[in-house]
This record gives sequence, C-alpha cells and structure tokens, in this order.
Amino acid sequence: MSIYELLTQFGDKYLAALLTTWKLTAISFTLAFVIGIVITIMRISPIKPIRFVGDLYVQIFRNIPGAALLIILVYAFPYLNFVWSYYACVLIATSLLPASFCSEYLMAGMNTIGAGQIEAARSIGMTFFQTIKNVVLPQALRSSVLPMTNLLVATMLTTALASQVPLKPTDLTGIVSYINTRTVGGVTAFMISAFLYCATAVIIGQIGSLIDRKVRILR
Repeated sequence: MSIYELLTQFGDKYLAALLTTWKLTAISFTLAFVIGIVITIMRISPIKPIRFVGDLYVQIFRNIPGAALLIILVYAFPYLNFVWSYYACVLIATSLLPASFCSEYLMAGMNTIGAGQIEAARSIGMTFFQTIKNVVLPQALRSSVLPMTNLLVATMLTTALASQVPLKPTDLTGIVSYINTRTVGGVTAFMISAFLYCATAVIIGQIGSLIDRKVRILR
C-alpha cells in the first residue's frame, strides 16, 4: 500500500498511536525523573547502606533489557500475586529503566559543582537536605538539560515496549503490527511510524537546546 492509502485508511489509528506514545512518554519521563532524583540523593547520602541501595538500583536497571523487565512484570509477577494491568506494566518498565540513567546524568551534573559551594552551605548551618535542595540540585539540573533531553527521546523510544503487550490504544510501533495483520502495509507502515518518531525527537531536541541556552551555567 502507498503512504496515501495507509493514511487514508488508518490515519485516525496513527493519530491515536502518536498520542498514546506521547502520553506514555510524558508519564514515564516524569516518573523516571522523580525516581532518578530520589536515587541520586540516596547515592550521595552520608549513610552507607542507603548509598549502597542507590548504587545497586542503578547497576541493575541500567543493565537489564527493557523487554526482559516487561516480561517479568507481565508474566512472572502474577505468580507472586502481583497482578497489574498491561498499561501499568509498561509504565513501570519505561520508568524504572530511564530513572537509572537520569541518576547518572544528575551525578555528572553534580560533579560540575565546586566543593567550596558545599562547604559554604555547611558553614552557614545548612542541613544535608537543605544543601541538596538549595545548592546542589538546581545547579545539577541546569548542567544536565541536554542529557535529560536525550533521555526524554530515549524514553519515547523505550515506550515501543508497549507493542509487546495487547495495549489499547496501541503505540506507534504496535500500530504497524495492527495494520499488517489486516492488510499489506509492508515497509511503508514502518516508514510512517519512523517518521513520526523522528519528528517528535527533532521537536524535543530543539526545545531542549533552547532551554539549555537559557539556563546554561557559564563558567
């Protein structure tokens, strides 16, 4: 089928799939961002067992394949009496994985902060959490805009895991299987989804570059 024929027949399905991908990306990235901040604080905690747990989280979820994690959540956890919807399983998988990379980017951003600033915060009586909130995190976030932009794009691509489970409405990857089980979409169906992925990634990249130019710390 031609692109025109596919868009004429399945245009509404592609639009729904695009919106689903955007929705999954937004929710997953938000959760990953929050989890990543918590894990990062744990990794720099003065309490050694907490640091160990934070580092262990990163080592596990930075190295586990997304498909393997989704399979565990969907098919293995029910045997432990943990049963979630397909949508919840996809969100969990696409949030836990990027959170580990989010923590790594924040740690890299923190390395750009001079030790003197931390010492100054302590000298005026700031607690650990006050120092993190008022001194460390704001600067780390400003230094991590471009890596976080890349992470947002990576999270969007990770949402393709949704195509591995019967999620409705489906995402941009799943729509290809939907079309090819009903007609001969062929490579063209993939090309349309790929274009929508690329277009979204370009928009995210442009917005991220704009934000970076506005908040970048000049040294």
